[in-house]
Amino acid sequence: MADDPKPVRRALDGASLIITRPSAGARGLTEQARAMGAHVVRLPATRLRAAANPQAARAMLNRMQDADAWIFTSPAAVTYCFELLGTGNPPRATRFFGVGAGTARALREHGVEAGFPCGAQSSAGLLDEPVLATPRAWTIALIEAPGGSDLLADTLRERGATVVRVDVYQRLPPWLSARRMQHLLRAPRPWISLVSSSASLDHLLAILPLDVIAQWQKEPLIASSERIQAHARTCAFEDVHHAASALDADLLAAASALLARHRM
Repeated sequence: MADDPKPVRRALDGASLIITRPSAGARGLTEQARAMGAHVVRLPATRLRAAANPQAARAMLNRMQDADAWIFTSPAAVTYCFELLGTGNPPRATRFFGVGAGTARALREHGVEAGFPCGAQSSAGLLDEPVLATPRAWTIALIEAPGGSDLLADTLRERGATVVRVDVYQRLPPWLSARRMQHLLRAPRPWISLVSSSASLDHLLAILPLDVIAQWQKEPLIASSERIQAHARTCAFEDVHHAASALDADLLAAASALLARHRM
């Protein structure tokens, strides 16, 4: 009788993947991680909410309808922007951009074609695109949430553009139940955290117990950009890496490569 074949080891078997995305945007990543063998721990680091002053945000969006460009900083910015604009009032700017392919895809679902970076899927990558090299005399609406990076706004202003920041949603600190905390503490190691915003780290560090933080900082962390990687290091994380972008495939590829090295 032939020996039973050995089970094929999946890329993330034996590891816990800590997903810090807000609940609304984490389903696809969670499903893919589980299919690759990961024990998934959902630790949403932010709660997304509509703009604190939706009337003011809507008025500013309408005021910017004739802008030279609208730049969306996340898929969530797309969702909340279109909710504010309402049916029958699509954006009419001359050009549209997303900071990554995921944001451009969200815009396409609303019938808007948008440019996005050919290289790094980030604000820095978008700024490397030739079309934004000389936006002198442009008026640009930056569709975002408060507390994000200043890189886009500051760089575009240095290049001669007038930039108006339109806050269409909020990122609020999370609330984590005792049950979710226990799920984390019981998760097998290594814990591999996927982090796509500096605010996510700050929110979690503000609410997690000190003993959990001390353990977490020793575990590997994958940031979606070099900027977030640098921030994680300033927060005393010891084993920090960065993915090619915040796209699901890039985050999971980085986690798989890290775990492969860990198994050697």
